[in-house]
Amino acid sequence: MRGWKEVSGEDAVDVARRIAGWGVARIQYTDVSRDGMLVGPNVEATAEVARAAGVRVTAAGGVSVLDDLARLAARLGDGIDEAIVGKALYERRFTLGEALAAVAGVAHAR
Repeated sequence: MRGWKEVSGEDAVDVARRIAGWGVARIQYTDVSRDGMLVGPNVEATAEVARAAGVRVTAAGGVSVLDDLARLAARLGDGIDEAIVGKALYERRFTLGEALAAVAGVAHAR
């Protein structure tokens, strides 16, 4: 396994399209430059991957505040419908209940 250790040089959108072609229903897009850094997710790149692949995408890397989750939830129409919030929860930046409430408000507004 070489993830997070070696640069492949492949474009994330091209990889996502290829993987979607295998018939998967979901992929996880992790911006490794943000993973575990609590600097905010790369919403635009995640949305681009989701639109190009045409499958549901789990966003990973960078979530640090509730607004990050709201920005991702606002992109449901692009295919982003999940987010990984491990370090933010671990560091008690918000609770799971607060996270669910933050995205529920956005989802109901759509």
